[in-house]
Amino acid sequence: MRDFHSPNRSAVYAERGMAATSHPLASKVAIDILGQGGNAVDAAIAAAVLLGACEPHMTGLGGDCFVLLKPAGTDQVIGLNGSGTAPKRFDAQALRDAGHAEMPTNIGAAVTVPGAVAAFCALSERHGALGLDAVLAPAITYFEEGVPVAPRVAFDWAAKAGNLQGPARDLFLLNGQAPRPGQIFRSPKQAAVLRRIAAEGRAGFYEGAVAQDMISALNAAGGQHSLEDFAVQTPLWVDPIQGPYKDTDLIELPPNGQGAAALLMANILALFDVSAMDPRGTARIHLEAEAAKLAYDARDRLVGDPSMAAQATARMTDPALASTLAALIDPKRAMPAVDALTEAVHKDTVYLTVVDQDRMAVSLIYSIFHSFGSGIAAPESGFLFQNRGAGFTLKSGHPNEAAPGKRPMHTIIPGMLAQSGRVTMPFGVMGGQYQAAGHARFVSNLVDFGMEAQTAIDFPRSFPEDGVLKVEKGYSDAQRAELSDMGHTVEVQLEPIGGAQAIEITGDGVLVGASDPRKDGCALGY
Repeated sequence: MRDFHSPNRSAVYAERGMAATSHPLASKVAIDILGQGGNAVDAAIAAAVLLGACEPHMTGLGGDCFVLLKPAGTDQVIGLNGSGTAPKRFDAQALRDAGHAEMPTNIGAAVTVPGAVAAFCALSERHGALGLDAVLAPAITYFEEGVPVAPRVAFDWAAKAGNLQGPARDLFLLNGQAPRPGQIFRSPKQAAVLRRIAAEGRAGFYEGAVAQDMISALNAAGGQHSLEDFAVQTPLWVDPIQGPYKDTDLIELPPNGQGAAALLMANILALFDVSAMDPRGTARIHLEAEAAKLAYDARDRLVGDPSMAAQATARMTDPALASTLAALIDPKRAMPAVDALTEAVHKDTVYLTVVDQDRMAVSLIYSIFHSFGSGIAAPESGFLFQNRGAGFTLKSGHPNEAAPGKRPMHTIIPGMLAQSGRVTMPFGVMGGQYQAAGHARFVSNLVDFGMEAQTAIDFPRSFPEDGVLKVEKGYSDAQRAELSDMGHTVEVQLEPIGGAQAIEITGDGVLVGASDPRKDGCALGY
């Protein structure tokens, strides 16, 4: 039980249904959809699409998504990969010839075909209870009438508004400025697109006027996209991958996401007596930092297009690899930063989870990659394009080398936990590259230290990135000095590290929702 003298939040308890998202309006809409007879899939889609209005720097119709789904009446989890492919005319050599050593982030070549809408349509058709017209109706209203900008969103908007370019500045700035908290953001053009999708399904987005608007905007920005690229965009139904952390199974999606890195990091940590450490202590921070460096280096060398997922997964979940890497960790001294072979990382993603009265559970993550994505907008349709192509490498022969029709390595990963074959908790951690390490820390908080989900989410975070050990303000000056003496270059972050949502499905029929106070959102139940 939490300390009620401390200014933090309680978990939310309910029996019939629960939603946890990064914005209160999205959580409310999800609960409303459940109350109308929708299931967890319907509610998750409704909330996710609305987050494009609530957090447009994080996500939107021009983005990608990944989903883990536990249908009602079973604990067999299904995966859906809603990432897009590079266009058929994509030319990596042309980028190298133009002087690019790394994938650019803000031109048309950085944009893969948006995959989220196709995934939402497939998910709704196969597993939803309501039609898209009912599911998208709340988001259409909010896009049309507007959403008051929340405090954390306003903070991020002001910090990253410079990423917007061309027509996107008119669409996502108010009188040329980032909106202040409480100002209303509207996007009637996106409402019109959603009406098309509600009426026509995926064809309303990937064909006709909306598709032509996207192609014109992307090609004007240096892309090589065609109508055919959009017409053939298809999500992938996949089998999840999983591995144990002591008595708890961590369930992830296979590559092209980084879920295998979370499993590898958990396998490394399992070889140490983490539970004997101070959960806030420097020994634990150091161990996690070293394990993350090693797991992420393996990710960067192995993870690429889903066509190579089996090989990458087999290698990264091999206990022998975890043992070999664990032996490289000096408990008293930091190793030098491991050079990454993939280039672009980000911090801008939305995660949500919904569980309904039949215990269907959805774990969904949805993103446009960098803040405001590529900064390029479809001017007549009103939404931003992701820059997921920046997740490719231009290194010849690499599994993640940019090429036509390939899906790049993604940082966004939904998660679920299970015990003795029963799914106990859909969860997710936002924060770009941090996500795999965030999954491992969240599971460790629960298993090693017996924390409740809300406490595990609230707990201070640290993460090694680009040669720096980034820590939140929850760690003391003395701890930072001790870590520095161990060889870490320590920096306190202006922004908190990531965010998270989780819903525990207890054995006695109660749902327990947890939501990260680092974001504006909340868990709601009924």
